[in-house]
Amino acid sequence: MMVAMLVEDMVHDLGHEVVGPAMTLEVALQLAREERVDCAILDMNLGQGVLSEPVARALEARGVPFLFATGYGSKSVIEGFATAPVLKKPFVTGDLSRALHRLIA
Repeated sequence: MMVAMLVEDMVHDLGHEVVGPAMTLEVALQLAREERVDCAILDMNLGQGVLSEPVARALEARGVPFLFATGYGSKSVIEGFATAPVLKKPFVTGDLSRALHRLIA
């Protein structure tokens, strides 16, 4: 929750609007399927063994670019998403800015 709030603040500081954050898989799926978004930041591991794979698949189906934010490194990317951008935690606002710019460029 605290990390999500910090990332939300970073996104706002960069001049973007935030949809979410989604604190459960169900809410994340609803947002991924229904909200109009330019891009998404997905935490790879949502806790208690729940991965964000269904959310990534929903975004991919809609053509919405996304990146994974993870402390596990790029080698732990969910199967089928080896080419998805990875933002390694911990990151600073500049790292996030560059990653978002690449996503929406």
